Amino acid sequence: MKYILVTGGVISGIGKGIIASSIGTILKSCGLRVTAIKIDPYINIDAGTFSPYEHGEVFVLNDGGEVDLDLGNYERFLDINLYKDNNITTGKIYQHVINKERHGDYLGKTVQVVPHITDAVQEWVMNQAKVPVDDDKKEPQICVIELGGTIGDIEGMPFVEAFRQFQFKAKRENFCNIHVSLVPQPNATGEQKTKPTQNSVRALRGLGLSPDLIVCRSAKPIEMAVKEKISMFCHVEPEQVIFVHDVSSTYRVPILLEEQGIIKYFKQRLNLPIDDQPSDLLMKWKKMACRYERLLKVCSIALVGKYTKLSDCYASVFKALEHSALAINYKLDLMYIDSTELERSTEAENSVKYHQAWHKLCKADGILVPGGFGIRGTEGKLQAISWARTKKKPFLGVCLGMQLAVVEFARNCLNWEDANSTEFDPDTKNPVV
Repeated sequence: MKYILVTGGVISGIGKGIIASSIGTILKSCGLRVTAIKIDPYINIDAGTFSPYEHGEVFVLNDGGEVDLDLGNYERFLDINLYKDNNITTGKIYQHVINKERHGDYLGKTVQVVPHITDAVQEWVMNQAKVPVDDDKKEPQICVIELGGTIGDIEGMPFVEAFRQFQFKAKRENFCNIHVSLVPQPNATGEQKTKPTQNSVRALRGLGLSPDLIVCRSAKPIEMAVKEKISMFCHVEPEQVIFVHDVSSTYRVPILLEEQGIIKYFKQRLNLPIDDQPSDLLMKWKKMACRYERLLKVCSIALVGKYTKLSDCYASVFKALEHSALAINYKLDLMYIDSTELERSTEAENSVKYHQAWHKLCKADGILVPGGFGIRGTEGKLQAISWARTKKKPFLGVCLGMQLAVVEFARNCLNWEDANSTEFDPDTKNPVV
């Protein structure tokens, strides 16, 4: 088994999930069987109880596991089916170790972070890496592990220490570390700065891990001089510095990595039985990315929800719409509308916001009301549903959106004025949901 650990520096949310997924895609295109593990250093057992603003939308696996949305990226990019144990959290690890301690498995020893927690992490990774995730039920050959958070976080320390030990257990030719870092470009000078990356790599080295590849994220393409500077100060060859700037679509990222010779590097570094050239799978991927960028016709969909300040809150809806738009050669223009802004109370408080929200809704080709919790914003969703029905606009209600469509129809077509869901009004005379 070959292990590729993806760590992140400078800031969280830098795109480790997409980098990890893209590396997996490239290796899969070379004919290798790939699996993925996501480590989240939070103490929650899983992502099921999070507010969407905390970590974006929860991704639900086939076995019912409620996990981080990065596992959704792995499944989409790699075309695999993962399990709840592919998501490791601090909570799960500590629960596992405490259960063993209560059971007497440690024979009365003092249970500590090192070695007991770190050993549990290594054991979990080695066991889970062997679990088949493809339809052919064969054991994977490569496991891509993404360590959430940022190097230096107090929560992530036990995991970093676990992998510091693990690199020797797995042997050098079977373990590789990729560090994803930020190269900012302040507006004042317009110059791309390497210092955050230097500091991040130094912190990682201080914890006992040495990056084999440094993936530099930036808004604009990075200049060659910057690559040479990072190579010199971070103690790696120039070909070990990879650039990934912001692109029109995340499906462009595997192509960016492949163009910078990552297949050749992995072949040598991990002694992989593959050709230097990618297979037809990556050719298909390139065609899809090119087609995505050439789309001319636009379809605008209004998403009327409550958590519109963070697009990750509705990741599943966005991906589903994006994929279906691509299938019929349309570019998706997804407009996020805060449902509270469609309500009469907003008109009284801030008429500009109210009219802007309605203007967006009116120009949409279709309206989608997604799931949600609590009564806040439901009135605005009902207004949008009513407008879609009367104006014959294509409408899709998902979860709460579908329930509110039933409520709206009962109130305005059947004249049951107090029709409602018992979630919002337990005493309604017409509990249509």
